[in-house]
Amino acid sequence: MKRNRRAFLSAMGVVAFGGCIGTSTDSPPSEMPTGADAPPTSESTTTPATTVDSTTTAHRKTTIGFGGDTMVGRSLNGIYGDEDVDPATIWGDFQPRLQSLDGVFCNLECCLSTRGERFPDRTYHFRGDPAWAVPALNAGNVTFASLANNHAMDFGAVALTDTIDALDAGGIEHAGTGENAAAARAPATFSVGGLDVAAISFSDEYEFYAATEDRPGIAWISRNYDGPETQRVVGDAIERAKATDPDILVASVHWGENWIERPRDRLVEFGHWLVDRGVDLVHGHSAHVVQAIEQYEDGVILHDTGDLVDDFGIKDDLGNDKSYLFEVTLIDGEFEKIRLVPFHIDDGVRPTTEDEAAWLRETLRDRTDPFETTYERAREGLVVQL
Repeated sequence: MKRNRRAFLSAMGVVAFGGCIGTSTDSPPSEMPTGADAPPTSESTTTPATTVDSTTTAHRKTTIGFGGDTMVGRSLNGIYGDEDVDPATIWGDFQPRLQSLDGVFCNLECCLSTRGERFPDRTYHFRGDPAWAVPALNAGNVTFASLANNHAMDFGAVALTDTIDALDAGGIEHAGTGENAAAARAPATFSVGGLDVAAISFSDEYEFYAATEDRPGIAWISRNYDGPETQRVVGDAIERAKATDPDILVASVHWGENWIERPRDRLVEFGHWLVDRGVDLVHGHSAHVVQAIEQYEDGVILHDTGDLVDDFGIKDDLGNDKSYLFEVTLIDGEFEKIRLVPFHIDDGVRPTTEDEAAWLRETLRDRTDPFETTYERAREGLVVQL
């Protein structure tokens, strides 16, 4: 987000409320079903537009959905790769919600290829057939895919190259991999809903997949987040992204351990460092469970966005088959709110039941205890006003 925006608007005599300038229609056009006992949302649907010199000004509203780990491979190939099956059905009745947004960002936790050999000494290998997986991602309105993770090279460099080619052919932006380290660390720059976006992607998992000066791979960083090498590499990438003068700078980071409900202190500190260096929104993933939203300075940290779709099943009592779509709304490039829309994963996606939605609301509030984040009830989900 352009850091001088508030100062400029203030000088022009425009008043900023709650980090946003003016408002427009409250919600994406399609709402999920509302339970009979669900209270109405506390948000108003419209407020007067901001005016400058008594002239009504139209304001640009953009809503981007942030989803977590997205694994469109392995056993899902046998379900949605059948020629008689529409790949779009992977999203079920949740698809209209995804399509109502200006775009969806996710972490693509698999390669998209029919080639390559299994990387040795790995327990899990995730690979999806691009013939159905790319149409499925398009049907889910996936605009950007983070590729820096510990499964991007499960079938070697040839499958990684196929993944990049398949996403390019499908019109899906991506960052976090490349033919060498410089390419893997380069920002993706594109527009979503009228906003200029710069996105960088890094993973602290699986050094064996790291791109080097002469080897393709992922943008890998050490978990020594406050170490000089990690901060040099990530800091350089942020500066490259800032040089494009984006409206919003996103760092999509595959960080921390799997199956934990709260971020470690070192991750919280690293998220703060990212914002201090100029990142507007940190898009966290890897834990496979939703974690807290944190507002820090002018930035937003989504500590973990859970999963978007997969075949992982249920891990212990963590409820990883239930997740949120984090819908971030900006007005004229300034954060306004985040709406959390619940859904259920079972080899595909569907809206939650009332009991599942209630479990998610209670659980996320509990997982947010260390932070000063206020969640408002909004139909079956939650809203954070920014």
